[in-house]
Amino acid sequence: MGKISTGLEGLDEILHGGLISNQAYLVQGGPGTGKSTFGLHFMSEGIRNGDNVLYITLGESSENIKKNAARMDIDITGLDFLDLSPRENLYQNSNAYNVFSAAEVEQGPIMDAIIEAVEKHQPDRVLVDSITMLRFLHQDPFQMRKMALSFINHITSRNATLMLISESASSSAEKDATFWVDGIIEVDNDSAWRKVAVTKYRGSDYESGPHAFKITGQGITVYPQLRPNEYNRQFEQEVLSSGIDEMDDLLHGGIEKGTVSLIVGATGVGKTNLGLQFLKEAASRNERSALYTFEESRELILKRSQMVNIPVDEMIEVGNLKIKPVEPLSYSPDEFSAMVRRDVEENDTRMVMIDSIGGYDLAVRDENILERLHALTVYLQNMGVTTFLINESQDVTGRFSATEMNASYLADNILFLRYLEINGELRKAIGVLKKRLSDFEKSIREYEITSEGIKVGKPLENMRGILSGNPEIID
Repeated sequence: MGKISTGLEGLDEILHGGLISNQAYLVQGGPGTGKSTFGLHFMSEGIRNGDNVLYITLGESSENIKKNAARMDIDITGLDFLDLSPRENLYQNSNAYNVFSAAEVEQGPIMDAIIEAVEKHQPDRVLVDSITMLRFLHQDPFQMRKMALSFINHITSRNATLMLISESASSSAEKDATFWVDGIIEVDNDSAWRKVAVTKYRGSDYESGPHAFKITGQGITVYPQLRPNEYNRQFEQEVLSSGIDEMDDLLHGGIEKGTVSLIVGATGVGKTNLGLQFLKEAASRNERSALYTFEESRELILKRSQMVNIPVDEMIEVGNLKIKPVEPLSYSPDEFSAMVRRDVEENDTRMVMIDSIGGYDLAVRDENILERLHALTVYLQNMGVTTFLINESQDVTGRFSATEMNASYLADNILFLRYLEINGELRKAIGVLKKRLSDFEKSIREYEITSEGIKVGKPLENMRGILSGNPEIID
């Protein structure tokens, strides 16, 4: 359909390829939401493609726009400006209009200047920032609508794609603009992370939102919501060993490739070490793994792993492991999913570990946390990636719960670790609660972390009440 890029890869993905050329689009949002920066990317992409581009500014001066673009490293060299912003000497030279309103007097010269600039530059792309200023030229909604439609038709009929910047509509007159254009892109930053959503796109399908975006020193990056069923990769079905015979006995051979495993236990019981054991075994097969840690630093994991005979530093050095600490309150769920996607698709990562679900919840700050985590795990399954989710249970002993977040449905396998009190001594146990693709051993075994690594003992056959944390010895 003759689509052109917006200059933002993520936004093009949401728009299924970009904007249909020779149509009019509205970028709408409140102050400071990044509307003009979206426009700068649209202009920069046109310049990069050799298009004639025209920036019509009615508010901010062209000099300020150039400075802002330079600060964000957006190249607009070669951009043609029509600067209709108010001048510094406005109050010195202005005279009161006694018979006609200021809007009626100013309207003609402004519209004439715009039409003259369009005829002179013959642009392929036009950006108007912002049409909120144009509304002040007409108090009559009918006349405003008539002028705007004439203006839009004049530009698009000359084979130009028009982008209009506007403040969020708060009145019925301002909402009229949504009917003038072929597409609407809404942006806001009212929540914990910035959002962009396409609410209208005449002539094309698009990905419904909201989607996350971030403004940095390099401009805007858009992170589309992860649609897991759009991704698929063929992989061979196989059972992956843990590298510990007794653990494999519990699992009837190991963990199936491409499944999601939930490791549940109280603080300090050894959940992360158990996950690292599977990553260690993947490294022995020369497969790459990625650990996203929300609760521990990279240095702490390295130090602790050395103490339990898991050579994490060597795994990192040869490229079989990546450890990525994720700071709380630093990522949207869409940005985090994009980071995982890059690891899987660009680096051929075969195993992913997220430590922990609670940390993920805190970091991405989303009301639909389970929905987002579900989309990510389904994507990883479709790509044949084996996933481990670490979840901390609140109770050290006593009441047993697989997860307080009702996340157990995400998992194909659930492994639990429990503290035991035996003869006044604190011990640990491991068992399997769920295994979707095969049977598993129903017994519970003792679990120990030593300087030589993880050790799993024989089934605790002479005890009961293990899940309560207060076992009794059966005579």
